[in-house]
Amino acid sequence: MSAPDAHLLIVDDDERIRGLLQKFLIRHGFLVSAARDAAQARRLLAGLEFDMLVLDVMMPGEDGVTLTRSLREEIATPILLLTAKGETEDRIAGLEAGADDYLAKPFEPKELLLRINAILRRVPAPSEAEAPKHLRLGPIRYDVERGEMWRGEELVRLTATEAQLMRIFSAQPGEAVSRSKLVEDLGRDRGQAQERAVDVQITRLRRKLESDPKQPRYLQTVRGAGYMLAPD
Repeated sequence: MSAPDAHLLIVDDDERIRGLLQKFLIRHGFLVSAARDAAQARRLLAGLEFDMLVLDVMMPGEDGVTLTRSLREEIATPILLLTAKGETEDRIAGLEAGADDYLAKPFEPKELLLRINAILRRVPAPSEAEAPKHLRLGPIRYDVERGEMWRGEELVRLTATEAQLMRIFSAQPGEAVSRSKLVEDLGRDRGQAQERAVDVQITRLRRKLESDPKQPRYLQTVRGAGYMLAPD
């Protein structure tokens, strides 16, 4: 997905920051809507479809992490959290809630632009293949060509990051992929913090794949090597 195709929703209670971000992103080709809080964001989401949400964490009333966790029960739209908190625990909390990435304040607008574009590139493009291949993972059927996961007749919602992880693993089933390689393929900066972030995303993905996420059968940890998808 390219910038001219993407409709973003910026949610921040600071009117000045909200306005600056909206103008900056519009100049770079995005269609941008803005909301001052979670309540207004919900009203916009009820009537419009967005390609990505950029949420401030510290908002009065319902904060960004709580809003993310709630939205993840309904939509798989990519979410980037903006947070003034730099502690690892706070960033991990955002990822566990369902965010695809986070950016600590203060930040350079260019870095925000790079992060948004990186996330949008991970959104799987629809495929028109007539004969898609599938992987079986117990009750789960994964459509490799379309990047879709099904449990029976029910489509399992995947975040952009989860969808990209499945594409990476399904390209080499039965082979271990290192954490550093996953960080690289996800387009993130290298480092232990990002590897820990990948671990969080793996944990969330396992909850959708496994009957017992604590004893994974299909998305296995390979000691000293990384993670491996092991289909039936």
